[in-house]
Order: sequence, then structure tokens, then C-alpha cells
Amino acid sequence: MQLAVSTVIFALRADEQSAKQRGPELWLPLVCRVRDPYDGYWALPGGPLGDHEGLADSAARTLDETTGLRPAYLEQLYAFGEPERGAGAGGVTRRTSASAPKSAADRMVSIVYWALLGSDEAARARVGQNVRWLTAERLPRLAFDHNLIVEYALWRLRTKIEYARIAHAFLGETFTLSELREVHEIVLQRDLDPANFRRQIEASNAVVRTEEFRTGGRHRPARLYRYNSAIEPVDLGPLAPRNAPPSSPDQRSRP
Repeated sequence: MQLAVSTVIFALRADEQSAKQRGPELWLPLVCRVRDPYDGYWALPGGPLGDHEGLADSAARTLDETTGLRPAYLEQLYAFGEPERGAGAGGVTRRTSASAPKSAADRMVSIVYWALLGSDEAARARVGQNVRWLTAERLPRLAFDHNLIVEYALWRLRTKIEYARIAHAFLGETFTLSELREVHEIVLQRDLDPANFRRQIEASNAVVRTEEFRTGGRHRPARLYRYNSAIEPVDLGPLAPRNAPPSSPDQRSRP
């Protein structure tokens, strides 16, 4: 069995070059392959697990090498290791049952991590001929089984955003409730009732009011909020992010 690590990163970005002038959408950075198999296809950043290297360290390293991105937090998403996943040159390819790997030693297992970035952090990504941001909802045919991986990551994001406090990753230090609602609407791809959303968010204790207001728009100043730093965005139990101080029992909250 061979082991690889890949990363899915979502960021909210507006397509400034689109003639349709779409609003913010979910985008992710992809790397163009320059060798077979799938020469010329876009793929998730990743590569084989290095010797004496942890999974999260490998995900961070390959992401930095390909895109220049260094997310503060990477969460393990899923392990993809179906029997038909055969090893390719630096990646994996789905095979038919007739050509499936003959033994487990021929199988490629990919450990996939994911991260969410704010627009400012995403703007620091290194882009060029071989690295580009593409919209998550309108992807071309990707290399290997990476379309399936992105589809699973989108499903997981939409599921978790309704019960886990992860939307803050797309926002700045402070934000209005309208801005927070917009993030939820973009991810969930449906409109939310503003009054109900406000009640649910304020009742969750996930956000804290500040004494600052957003001014300068056509409407009256809107109060700014920040996330409650005493509550982890995702509860990992004892598996806290590396280098992060352990949370005390009263600080943890179920997602």
C-alpha cells in the first residue's frame, strides 16, 4: 500500500474577471499536472507522504510547495482507499474491476485534509501557469478521483456549517451578522431569513457583541460582532491542533 496526502482549501472569492459579475463564491486552488497520468489536468495539491513525516506536516509541506499557502489550521477530512485506487505517477487513478490492483501493496490510499481561508489570506496564494483558483461549483474534469473528493468536501462543509462554528474562517476579526449570514447562504446555496438567523446565532453564544459599528453604507450603522474565542470552532476532543494549547473542559463545546 502506498500513502499520499492531499488538501482541499475553500475560500470565498468574487470573480472580478467574469462578465456576469458574480458575487462571492467558493473557490479552491488547484495544480495543473505536467506528466502522465492526467497530463494537463487540474488536481488537488498533494503528494506522497515523506519519510519520518506526520500526515498533517506532509499536507502543510506539499501545500506550501505548490501554492505558497500556509493555513493556520488543517483538519483531516477523510481517507480515500477503495480497492480500485491504483498507484500512478505521483497520484492515483481509478481502475476497472478487471484492471484493479492485484494486491493491497498496489493500492494508493490518500489522506485528505481541508482548510478554510479568508479572502485576504487566499490572495497570498502563489498562482501562475500551474496553480490557479477555480470555482468549486463549476469544476472541469479533474485528475484521478479528485472531483469526488471535492464533492465530499463540499458536502461536509455544508453539513458542518449548520452545527459547527467554522464560518468564522471566511471572515475577518469582526463582522456584521449580515456578513455572517451571507457566508452561510453562499455555502448552503439558499437564502436564510434574517430575523431567524439573528435569533439562532445570538442564542448559540458563538458570537460576542462589540461596541463598534460598520459605517459608510447606505443603511444605518451595523453592529460588529466577533467570534467567542472561548469556544473552539470544531471540537476535536483530545486531538487538538498541533502547537495549540489544550482547552480546559469548560472551554470546549460540542460542534
